Amino acid sequence: MVWPHIGLHYITFIAKSEINTQMANEAKPCPCHIGDLMEYEGLGQEIQIQHIKAYVVKPSAATNKAIIVIQDIYGWQLPNTRYMADMLAANGYIAVCPDFFAGKEPWSSSHDWSTFQEWLQDKLPTNINKEVDAVLRYLMEHCEAKHIGALGFCWGGVATYYISLQYPDVKAGVSAYGIVRETENRYKLRSPTLFIFGEKDDVIPLDQVHALEAKLKEDCKVDYQVKIFPGQTHGFVHRKREDINPADKPSILEARTDMLNWFNKYL
Repeated sequence: MVWPHIGLHYITFIAKSEINTQMANEAKPCPCHIGDLMEYEGLGQEIQIQHIKAYVVKPSAATNKAIIVIQDIYGWQLPNTRYMADMLAANGYIAVCPDFFAGKEPWSSSHDWSTFQEWLQDKLPTNINKEVDAVLRYLMEHCEAKHIGALGFCWGGVATYYISLQYPDVKAGVSAYGIVRETENRYKLRSPTLFIFGEKDDVIPLDQVHALEAKLKEDCKVDYQVKIFPGQTHGFVHRKREDINPADKPSILEARTDMLNWFNKYL
């Protein structure tokens, strides 16, 4: 696998254990800020796609394969997410990371967690059809993409799961630590989807993951995989820096390789 060059400097954030307010899974606060915030400028460019801005990076060789990269609660400009987009481009995919908040302010580590539910109300990851439609038109009409996938983290993991339920034009999905809970028929996937979870994720406990897997086995007619990484916490795929987390490095690299293999198989 090919990995883009990343900068040398990072800022580390550690979650506070005393946080116990309501959160995205209606139970616990989101620990998306666990890990490393990369100081990474990215290799792509920012463009306008209808009503939203987006970060786009293209591979060196022409391709008709593209992946929509979907942000966590910290928004489309998070360097970590752009690094993941660049990783996909380095492996032959057009990668587009749109602002799915459509100009609304992303969450910040300085915000009060007690206000999270209020902040989330107009940014639900299952209310993204207008943005998905715009991005699909852009990829098909301006990039001549014929094979399109979706990859999302946390908030974006939920959004990717939702896309897999709603959009047959999106041929493959990789949902990292995200579960759709409020949608009916939420196990009848329309495209092959890989679900990635951490064993030690306080936001998505294992009983929820096992319930998801059981229901998919019962109702899902397309290929899927639910993979749990031992010892890993929420956000590990895109929010842990492998060179300063040696114990986590094998899981981080394995999960990223799994993503690429899934897209290589279905796109």
